Amino acid sequence: MFPTGVTVVTVLDEEGNPRGITANSFTSVSLDPPLVLVCIGNRSFSFPIFCSAPSFAVNLLHEGQADVSSLFASRSPEKFHSTGFGPKHTGAPVLTDCLAWFDCTVHDRVFAGDHLILIGRVQDFGPSETANRTAPLGFCRGRYTTVRDSLDAGAEAPHGIQVGYLVEADDGILLQSDGAGGWRLPGGRSRKAERSLLLADGGTLPLRPDDSFLYSVFDIAGQDAGCLVYRARLSADATATTLPPGFRFFALDALPFEAMPMRETRAMLRRYVRERRADRFGIYIDSSDGGRLAMVDGSTSSWPGAFAENG
Repeated sequence: MFPTGVTVVTVLDEEGNPRGITANSFTSVSLDPPLVLVCIGNRSFSFPIFCSAPSFAVNLLHEGQADVSSLFASRSPEKFHSTGFGPKHTGAPVLTDCLAWFDCTVHDRVFAGDHLILIGRVQDFGPSETANRTAPLGFCRGRYTTVRDSLDAGAEAPHGIQVGYLVEADDGILLQSDGAGGWRLPGGRSRKAERSLLLADGGTLPLRPDDSFLYSVFDIAGQDAGCLVYRARLSADATATTLPPGFRFFALDALPFEAMPMRETRAMLRRYVRERRADRFGIYIDSSDGGRLAMVDGSTSSWPGAFAENG
């Protein structure tokens, strides 16, 4: 009734042949020592091997591997004929293509009902060397699904910092619709300057790799989260004619201040307009006495009117 991840649990039999099954009952047990567990059904063709093998590997599948999951859930004798694998620390077969893997020695075995609870001590782990997807494969209500981050681009990032991008063009700046009639800065997901903006549909808007600079750091009234804003420019192959729905360039004298719900964003953009017209930029750092504006030429000044709506 609730979504789980999907894994392929692999092991070597007594003759050194790779064996594997699909399992979604996988979880962490302990950090010290590092322990994980997986449940193996006693009807599995490989059940006797898991009851005696000294080591095993757990391979987490990504969203493009529903076929791999179905293959290892079958009794096909050719599971590894089309699936790349190799040894890591213990010698257990680790899939070449997967989201991540855990190479384990057996810490304990517990027989419970019709399942073996196989507890492994993690000896090595890591991401796949070839997987180019980041979303895990999920399983819910008898079907495969994709487990994606619920944060939309521009939402509060997991580290408690909202990240915005002030994307410049010759005739204005780029804004993103908030879906409720308002406008906001396009958002990022990392506190470090990124090379592209992630869109809600999974696409990206590429940025010039060497043309992003920190512009403003400030708190948001009534929230625990703060905000980082970078200045940036779209790359040459992401022009205004290829903007996705919900994105639009606004001229400096036509910015929709009245449709921007966050006061701090409005004040920052008014400062940007003044600085751009003067061609002299600074970095605003918030503080209890109104903040400091560090100019690119090295000078600093107090700015008690940081979030004033006028001036």
